Amino acid sequence: MTFFYLLAIHLLALIGLIFFPAPGWKVAALSFGIAWLGGMGVTVCYHRTLAHTALRLHPAVRHLLILFAMFNGSGAPDTWTANHRQHHAKVETPEDISSPSIGGFWWSHLRWLWQAGNVPLSRWCPDLDKAEYRFWNRLQVPLLALSLFGGLALGPAAFFWLGPMRLVGSLHMQCFINSIAHMREGRKPGEDSSQNIVWLGFLHFFQGENWHGNHHAKPSSARLGWKLWQIDFGWYAIVLLEAGGLATKVKRPNLLTPGARYRLWPFASTPATPEN
Repeated sequence: MTFFYLLAIHLLALIGLIFFPAPGWKVAALSFGIAWLGGMGVTVCYHRTLAHTALRLHPAVRHLLILFAMFNGSGAPDTWTANHRQHHAKVETPEDISSPSIGGFWWSHLRWLWQAGNVPLSRWCPDLDKAEYRFWNRLQVPLLALSLFGGLALGPAAFFWLGPMRLVGSLHMQCFINSIAHMREGRKPGEDSSQNIVWLGFLHFFQGENWHGNHHAKPSSARLGWKLWQIDFGWYAIVLLEAGGLATKVKRPNLLTPGARYRLWPFASTPATPEN
């Protein structure tokens, strides 16, 4: 079912790009806004809060961000968390569910989504085995259908841009973290392949996920962009939520001995020694 869903949204996105390449600024802005909120749901809630417990969010904020993430096609919070925790626990081994060192670029970018099998939730996220998260599993299909077809109410151009084109764009933006952000050249066998990729920040709306080398060096940190020039809107949102009492127990990185890897441009990388 995952394969046919991915195939369908890609075909629909291609049709939309051919027939409606310029939807108008209102539809474009709405599509961008929904995708941006979905990205914030993934990076702040799914990634930093649920998968790594780098902070705690007020329940209202947490579930609102889950709604944004699911509407953006990122799946239920328990499966996302389980997959990501297994990835970190088994990184660069045959058990790493999405490693490009195992199956190459396309495996890490897309194929694992429907070919890797189900990660056991009872092992990797027993803390999410609660009614408040199981509730979202029942809403996954209706929310995805609304996300895909909801734009029809605003016309054909809105359907393609708010539906399949937005979902395809958001999908690949997330998948680049599994693929390109783990394809550092010149690494030793078994060495962590994660790297910071500056240009990927443009595709991620500067929400911080492109600083993936930082993240793997200090995975429990709620802050992914460590330097002033490393834009991280996910972190800025967390700081604001903390100031308003909506985020607590925020874990900050010790930046005295930071170790991460950088790629400024697509084919140029400058590795640095990571912190163990």
